[in-house]
Order: sequence, then structure tokens, then C-alpha cells
Amino acid sequence: MAKKIGLILGPLLYLIVSQMDFPSLQPQAITVVGLAFWMVSWWITEAVSISVTALLPLVVFPLTGVMDANAVGANYGSSIVFLFFGGFVLALALEKVNLHRRIALGIIHRTGTTPNRVVLGFMLATGFMSMWISNTASTVVMLPIALSVIELLVASDGKFTQAEQRFSLSVMLGIAFAANAGGIATVIGTPPNSVLIGLLENEYNIQISFFKWMLIGLPFSVLLISIIYLLLTKLLFQNKGVAFATTQDVIAEQLKALGPLKKEEKHVLVVFSVMVFFWIFRTLINSLIPGLRLTDTVISVSGAICLFALPSDYKNGRFILEWKDTQRLAWGILILFGGGLALAKGMATTGIVSQITTAISAAELHVLLTVTLLILLMLFMTELMSNVALVAVLAPVMAGIAMGLGIPILYVLIPVTMASSCAFMLPMSTPPNAIVFASGYVKVSQMARAGVLINCIAIALLVLLYIFVIPLIF
Repeated sequence: MAKKIGLILGPLLYLIVSQMDFPSLQPQAITVVGLAFWMVSWWITEAVSISVTALLPLVVFPLTGVMDANAVGANYGSSIVFLFFGGFVLALALEKVNLHRRIALGIIHRTGTTPNRVVLGFMLATGFMSMWISNTASTVVMLPIALSVIELLVASDGKFTQAEQRFSLSVMLGIAFAANAGGIATVIGTPPNSVLIGLLENEYNIQISFFKWMLIGLPFSVLLISIIYLLLTKLLFQNKGVAFATTQDVIAEQLKALGPLKKEEKHVLVVFSVMVFFWIFRTLINSLIPGLRLTDTVISVSGAICLFALPSDYKNGRFILEWKDTQRLAWGILILFGGGLALAKGMATTGIVSQITTAISAAELHVLLTVTLLILLMLFMTELMSNVALVAVLAPVMAGIAMGLGIPILYVLIPVTMASSCAFMLPMSTPPNAIVFASGYVKVSQMARAGVLINCIAIALLVLLYIFVIPLIF
């Protein structure tokens, strides 16, 4: 029913808003506002695919004279889109050769086999993988491993004790929450980060390197995952009275079953390591070799090309990746980036952002209170709708608010964008939440109980990040 209503509501809102008269806005700006209402209504209700919704600017803007087709289309081919494309290709390679599973099992195996250490191992493995591959893929990899461990706890009568239920719950929620938090650490870890980077580069000529983002994102991600771990195991679902049978070390068995590193895994590991090295030291390399102009996108696409060009079996003409493997690549997310950037461009070129700036400047609001409210708004709205779509719509508006407050836009946009990845309350908020909820070990009330507390802590951390950390780095 929601989809049917949304399908009609979207274009209806556009028609109504675009016919309204706002004295402070030019007609083209009103068209952009109307389109934003249309896109948001379709994104919230998922009346059609969120990626299809992202194509609307490519039709509406040229027809209404907001921008010509070439100007709109350029956003869908932005360098940031190709940065994420390279990240997706890397994720495909990690998954194809099963290296991501080996890494996950290796981390869990090294953390130990006491209940709390097992939870920590799952969270560290999931968080690390989410830095490089999608949080959905990370969760899908970890879930069967977690289920295998949990099955070891089933007593001979086939029933779980309360202690075992608490352990199962902490494992499941730990995986979902670590997947959400882990992606914050890198530019390619979660789509909202790349949407922000693209907006800053396209509209404000501000570049944030892979390494500079990690300076903020990685410590925040590690701290948030650490707090979540302590909350789950020490406060909310204490793992007392749970013991493992030492002869049934399922992690060691699964790791042993993978065997030694295969040639394909070694090749992918080398490419992965080289890409990360260049991402981290790009600025230093450019300063040592003048004129090189190495960018994060160049590194990303170069790594992707290598994965297609490196043979896994040279004699038989087989390669690590073949183009047919890209059938599993998230092309829709790339289009979604472009749609978000196009909408932001429309807001900027028609004066909407400058109008917001003027209004905020006249209101004379307290800066800290305003930033806190923006973080709060983003974090709780992302519980109900796509965080990528949310950042695409709200980031340009919040940039205008920052300028109206007289503070650098990065001070506002970075914590607000990070807040969009902190959705811990509801199963429908993020794919990892939905996946672990579908396991049957988690109730909505249990997820909401833990999620509300973690949301509040995330807000406090983001406000502290805004006050103390971001000014030091930017």
C-alpha cells in the first residue's frame, strides 16, 4: 500500500510544489524543490527502485531549463562515482576468491574462544571488512559463521538457556552494529561518505583525501565499535554462564577447511595492499614526485583494471575477474550517487543553498545547538529511509546552514554524514540490521533497546568530534 501511495504522491507533490509561488525563489528553484519532494517520497516509500528515482534529474532538469542534459549527466560520471566503482570491483575480487572469509575467520580465531572474546572477534572481523566491502556483504559472510558457533551451544534437549540466548543476541547485534559502524572508517566503506566527497569536490572545490578521511573516520569507528562491544557484553546482554566445548572449535575447523592461501588469493591480497598503501600515502607521493597528480579515483580504477588484467590461469586464459563478474556489482548505487550529485547541483545553481544561508544568518541561532540538532535529525531520519538518499538531499541544505552560521562547511557536513551511518534501532534501517533480524535470534524490541542507547552515544561522540577533532584536522 505504501508503494502504491508513494507512486502517485511523488509526481503529485512535484506538480503542486512547482506551481506554488515563493517570492524569494526563482521559478527554476521551485522546480528543484518540487523534484526533491518527488524523489524523497519515492525514496521513502520505495515506490520504484531508489536507483531509478535517482535518474529523475536527468529528465526533469533539461525539460524545465534548470540545467542542460550534458551538465546533469556529468554528475553521473563524476570522478567520485568511479572511485566507488573501483571499491566495488575490489570487493567483488575479495568475495570471488573467498579472501574476505579467510580474513574474517582469521580475526575471530585469534581473539579467543571465551564468549566475550568470540563476540569481539565477530565485531572486529565485520568492522574491518565493512571498511572495504559493503556492510551487506560483510554481514552475509559473518552470519553463517556466527550461526555455526551458536549451534555449538544447543544443549542435548535442543533448548537454549537464558545465558545462551543472551550470547546469541550479543553476537547477532554485534555483527550488525559493527557492519554499520565499520563503513564510517573509509571513503569507500559506505556510500554516504562518497556522496559527501563528491558534493564537496563538485560544488565547493574541496578535496578530502582517502587518508585524511581515515584520520577522522577510523578512530571514530574503532571507538564506536569498542563502546558497542562493552554495552552489549557488559551491560545489556552479559555473557555469564556460557561455556564452549573445547573439542568443537568450529572456527579452527572452518579455517583449516580453506587450506593454504591460493594463488588467486595472493594476487588479490597484493592488489588490495597496494591500493590501500597508495590511498594512505598519496599526498606524500605527490609531493615527492611533482606533476604526478595521483588521485584516489586514479588509484581505485587502476586497482580495478589490475584485477581484470591479472591472470589466475595464464595458460588457459583465465583472469582473477572477468566482466561477467560485474553482474553482481551494485550499479544501482553508482546511479544513486549521480542522482544525488545532480540534485545538489540543481540546488546550488538555482540559489536554494544561498537562500538557506541568508535565512540562517538572519536567525542568529546558537552554533553548537544547531549542529547538535542537525546530527540528531540526520541520525533518526536515517532509521526510516536510505542514508544515501538522505545525504544526497540534505547535505547541500546543511552546507547552506553552515555558511549561514559562519562556520566551515566541513565542520557540519562531516559529523552529519557520519550520523547517517549510525542507524542501530530498527530492522529496516540498514541491510545488516535486517539480515541479523531475519536469523530469528533478535526481536525488534531487543534491537530497539540497544539501538536507542547506541544512537544517543553516537550523537554525543559526533558532537565531541565537531568540537574537538575536526578543527584540528581541517
